[in-house]
Amino acid sequence: MRPIHWLPPLAWMGVILLLSTEAGSAERTSRLLLPLFRWLLPSATTLQLDALHGLVRKAAHVSEYAVLTFLWFRALTAGARWSPRAAAWVALATGLGWACLDEAHQILVRGRTASPGDVVLDGAGALAALLVARVGWQRVADMTTAVLLWGALGGGAVLLVLDATVGLSSPALWITTPAAALVLALRRRARSRPRP
Repeated sequence: MRPIHWLPPLAWMGVILLLSTEAGSAERTSRLLLPLFRWLLPSATTLQLDALHGLVRKAAHVSEYAVLTFLWFRALTAGARWSPRAAAWVALATGLGWACLDEAHQILVRGRTASPGDVVLDGAGALAALLVARVGWQRVADMTTAVLLWGALGGGAVLLVLDATVGLSSPALWITTPAAALVLALRRRARSRPRP
């Protein structure tokens, strides 16, 4: 591989290592993010802002390892040096290995803690990147949309039954559940039409 291929994933590994220091601690990121969240969401409570801060930090795990794995996949497949299948496995192993080393490194850093759950999030990001790289983002978006719509329909139906039996009032469910069914039906109809 030429340096133009392997330098981006190595540089991104350096970024991840930097974020693994005290510079990426919850205390430091809260100084930057919480004022921004307060400005964007002035009516949010402190508990809500803290929850949002935690959510953004966990989303960062997913995204940084998605980027890392995709960069390695792209580097390994550049110039057809590796087959896409082999490159995917090596990129995944590299991403997961770096995630484990990153968490092990955090044991030694003041203000940071290691978490196996973070490695799982990192792995989810790595798998998502490989899925997009191998299948294509449009197909992944289509599959994700279908899963979310079926989840909304199924979960909404269960909640509507519980709603009717217990006597709770959930007016939004009476809109969102049929809407999910309608969108699923329209998607199915659009797919069954012959293409010109």
